Amino acid sequence: MAGFDVLAVLLTLTALFAYLNVHVLRLPTPIGVMLGGLALSLLLLAVGGPAAGLARGWLAAVPLDRVLMQGLLAFLLFAGALHVNLDDLRENGLLIFLLATLGVLLSTWLVGQGLYRLAGLLGVGLSYPAALLFGALISPTDPIAALGLLRKAGLARSLEAVITGESLFNDGVGVVVFGLILSGLAGGHPTEGPAGVGAVFLREAVGGAALGLLLGLLAFYLLKRTDDYTTEVLITLALVTGGYALARHLGTSGPLAMVVAGLLIGNHGRTLAMSPTTREHLDLFWQMLDEILNALLFVLMGLELLVIPYHRPELLLLLPTVPLVLLARAASAAPPLWLLPAARRRSAFWVMVWGGLRGGISVALALGLPDLPERSLLLALTYGVVVFSVLVQGLTLGRLARRLARP
Repeated sequence: MAGFDVLAVLLTLTALFAYLNVHVLRLPTPIGVMLGGLALSLLLLAVGGPAAGLARGWLAAVPLDRVLMQGLLAFLLFAGALHVNLDDLRENGLLIFLLATLGVLLSTWLVGQGLYRLAGLLGVGLSYPAALLFGALISPTDPIAALGLLRKAGLARSLEAVITGESLFNDGVGVVVFGLILSGLAGGHPTEGPAGVGAVFLREAVGGAALGLLLGLLAFYLLKRTDDYTTEVLITLALVTGGYALARHLGTSGPLAMVVAGLLIGNHGRTLAMSPTTREHLDLFWQMLDEILNALLFVLMGLELLVIPYHRPELLLLLPTVPLVLLARAASAAPPLWLLPAARRRSAFWVMVWGGLRGGISVALALGLPDLPERSLLLALTYGVVVFSVLVQGLTLGRLARRLARP
């Protein structure tokens, strides 16, 4: 199938599922369109035959791992950071930093330890490095589908900032940790000992943030000297596409670079380098692009059920893996939350745990795994946890937040 035909099918399905969601389901758009993709996948699996084969062939033409990690992620992270208030992040900077770094590392270790032991108890073949790899790919949170529910629930602005800031930064940290573990599991030797691992982590994480700051300042300079909203929107598009590609070639974290650049342009750039007309057009452009790309991503996630291998061992291990991931989230989020005042700590803890949704990045990382012996098992576990997270946690998060907000 030609590239344009693939895009046409994907956009048509997304528009159809969005329409049905608005008129029938009335759920948050990401959750509604993902349900549409899941329903279509189940229907095709039930029918089988040429229809299912054709759908799998179509999915092979739009591999989620490459579509997200080499394309959509740059736009989604930049758009998400563009509308985050930098002052709110500064007020909770230490908490966000701990959640996005030490929290990811602790969650990776806890999930890896727990999954390795569960697999042994259930007689499922899984090596310890592969269990750690699953911990790394499932630890980054993705609250995109839940943010609208949180705002409707009247959640404190500071807690919204913590959840958003953590999700923006821990994506980049999680990808770096995942890459380090995968390199060792696949037999590579990019580092020598803890010092080497630390050097690689600093190069990717700190280097990515520094690159984002440098490119953001360059874009800020160009925006300040321009008073044409079309040109200024093009400058931000060039910043995202060129900056993400440059980060990949330099070996630094593209996700972190886009987050830092988005924060700079969304705060100082919007107030000091743009006219009111430019701000209006730029905000509308990136908001629409963000919503459209999110809808496309969640439809693809629903359709991926067609290529996920589920057999008895995967289903047997998936049942305890879902609560394991939640428990690891609770254990990794609890220590940093002691920085909050006691009056806010309890409600923040439960919202952070239940609102730590897993999403497209986890599925994309699992789909991009090389031909490891445990690949199909890790892929099935990842997809099951993500579906539970988006559908169950995402649909009940608003109710939980409202209940906790009651005196």
